[in-house]
Amino acid sequence: MKIVNVVEYVDDQAKVAAIRPKHREYMEQLRSSGQLIAGGPFLDGSGALFIYETASIQSARAIFAADPYSTGRVIAHNELKEWQLVKATPELLVVD
Repeated sequence: MKIVNVVEYVDDQAKVAAIRPKHREYMEQLRSSGQLIAGGPFLDGSGALFIYETASIQSARAIFAADPYSTGRVIAHNELKEWQLVKATPELLVVD
């Protein structure tokens, strides 16, 4: 099951930046284990989008709860939603 997580950061960008290296390590662990399909920040710095592959919405909640951004309290708001992938262009998913 695919779960989209849209997050909004707190206004303290320095705090977000301080936690970012641990968050990205965690994201790499999720990617390596097949639990992260894609993820990245919005260009305006307001938050990020993550797409998880999980067995349930409860599993996605657990993934989010363990994220250093979550434990570091730099998320002002988030929304998890079940998502169905209908079409994709994998070659456009190039990491810069």
